[in-house]
Amino acid sequence: MATILSGAAVANARSEALSARVTKLKKSGIVPTLAIIRLGERPEDLAYERGACKRCEQIGIAVQKFLLPQDAAQDAVLSAVEAINRDHTIHSALLFQPFPAHIGGDAVIAALNPAKDADGLTNDSKSHVFSGHGIGFPPCTAQACMEILHHYGYDVTGKRAVVIGRSMIIGRPVAMLLLQENATVTICHTKTEDLPALCRDADILIAAAGRANMVDSSYVSAHQVVFDVGINVGVDGKLVGDVDFAQVEPRVAAMTPVPGGVGAVTSTVLAAHVVEAAEGMA
Repeated sequence: MATILSGAAVANARSEALSARVTKLKKSGIVPTLAIIRLGERPEDLAYERGACKRCEQIGIAVQKFLLPQDAAQDAVLSAVEAINRDHTIHSALLFQPFPAHIGGDAVIAALNPAKDADGLTNDSKSHVFSGHGIGFPPCTAQACMEILHHYGYDVTGKRAVVIGRSMIIGRPVAMLLLQENATVTICHTKTEDLPALCRDADILIAAAGRANMVDSSYVSAHQVVFDVGINVGVDGKLVGDVDFAQVEPRVAAMTPVPGGVGAVTSTVLAAHVVEAAEGMA
């Protein structure tokens, strides 16, 4: 049976310290504020938004929502971004992706002030993750994986890490964060040949392919720590991860659940980015 790496324990530990920092900011007249831009109502976006808003409320962070219909024009999205850039009381912004097909996502992201980029979307943020230069923060989900490793005392130095997924949202940035801490990292994807065999050799396995229950017992071995980053909506309407929990949990050393794992920490990392941005603008 695997040790379950609860995200709640990590989130609660970080939230207490963040609340103290927010209290200090408010005493100086600054209310840390997050802006959310969301188009449409995808279930996974709504689930993340609920968790993020709840965590921000607990810590004392204000939230402003810019909610647009799925078919909103690009100009409307750009206007929302420009309003956030101009508003000095807004310290960070979260833009839900992927954007609808008719929206030029690159142009929207390029319009965002990098100093207000809470989730590692802008080129400045990416430069910071990949080269150590630039402003901004790592993507929240990628950093959340590292926060869980740190909280539970896992030293990744010299360990073999396999990341399933190559997106700029999680796969590539979490690989860079692992590499910065001296792990040996292999990035795989759904077209990798003999993927289960590569995964079985890993000490740390991060599943971020966006395919429900893709990772089954053939992907894992007894010594592993498995991170399930997937947020998928099952046929019954419930959230499921990329890892088949029932098959994998009895066969690995430790793993994160869905829900209650990486996602729980992601919202706290988001809150930390808002607080840090507010401190930087104080």
